Amino acid sequence: MMIARLLAFTLLIALAVLRPAIAEEMFPAISGDAQAPVLTVYSSLDIAAAKPLIAAFQAENPAVAVNYCDLPTLEIYERVIAETDEDGETADIIFSSAMDLQMKLANDGYANRVTPAGAVDWPDWANWRNTAYALTFEPAVIVYHKPSFEGARVPRTRAALTEFLRAGNDEMFGRIATYDIERAGLGFLFLARDEAHYRDTWDLVRAMASSDVKLYSNSSAILERVADGRFALGYNILGSYATAWAEHNPDLGIVLPSDYTIVMSRIAMVPAAAMAPDLGQRFLDFLMSRRGQQVMARDAKLPALHPDVPGENTAMALRRQVGAQLRPISVSPGLLVYLDQVKRARFIEQWNDALSEK
Repeated sequence: MMIARLLAFTLLIALAVLRPAIAEEMFPAISGDAQAPVLTVYSSLDIAAAKPLIAAFQAENPAVAVNYCDLPTLEIYERVIAETDEDGETADIIFSSAMDLQMKLANDGYANRVTPAGAVDWPDWANWRNTAYALTFEPAVIVYHKPSFEGARVPRTRAALTEFLRAGNDEMFGRIATYDIERAGLGFLFLARDEAHYRDTWDLVRAMASSDVKLYSNSSAILERVADGRFALGYNILGSYATAWAEHNPDLGIVLPSDYTIVMSRIAMVPAAAMAPDLGQRFLDFLMSRRGQQVMARDAKLPALHPDVPGENTAMALRRQVGAQLRPISVSPGLLVYLDQVKRARFIEQWNDALSEK
């Protein structure tokens, strides 16, 4: 067992050497104290988007420095396990869009049980045993190039989209895009939720295949091509990113599917082996506070979950807009099914089979 663990850790270190440099930035304490305690954050939110949150947190905690590490979601997961098991210390808080990996950490005992002040306002589906907290409310949307649909109706349900693609419009051939579920964890999660809510999911995939669908591992590549007209439509795209792109690209339209709209959340937790768990909980308190959620919605462009945060970029605004069609993904062990390698392999095989039926 010890040899296996050592080999696994050695492999992790070797892979870390081969990876590109991680984006990391130190934010000194506003108080100017060079010896100020340091809050260490592992997050999949890029530094540019996180800076307003850090600035607002430090405004309330001027004697705290922040070491912010922008990491891929799998890197966060692997680091927390390796550092906990080998060194006994890791980051003070982790914040990631990989709901399944975060839930596995919590389920396997790598998260502290904490009760932030804002937890009283949190819905039951967004909190698992006071260890893992959903902080955002981000829908999966359809994006489209407005000029390409001039005079035509944009599909607003999956059945309508399937019918639209089967119509064989030559202008749409090769101009449809979605995530490659073999390379994009978010794409896998969204399509798996589709299968749970929509019995004709594979018919939709086959219809996309018949339109020569293009597959990508990230949102930006799809949004860029839809915004400039190279693509006409993108399916199951993360709404928070789409909204940010639409602000600067007026030809980019967004549809929240009216049959149902899947909603994912970024999950935060204080690791069991946090170097400074008190600072980790303090930052989590802030992220779940009304002020922190306001900054998240307004400046970080992530839809806030707090029920008392005003504005359009919030869960409450989305609920007013589309109501009962929203399907938030619960923070629960049910997420672990997406990490089962046998089930995952079967799902991907079904995906590839559907794509091959052009």
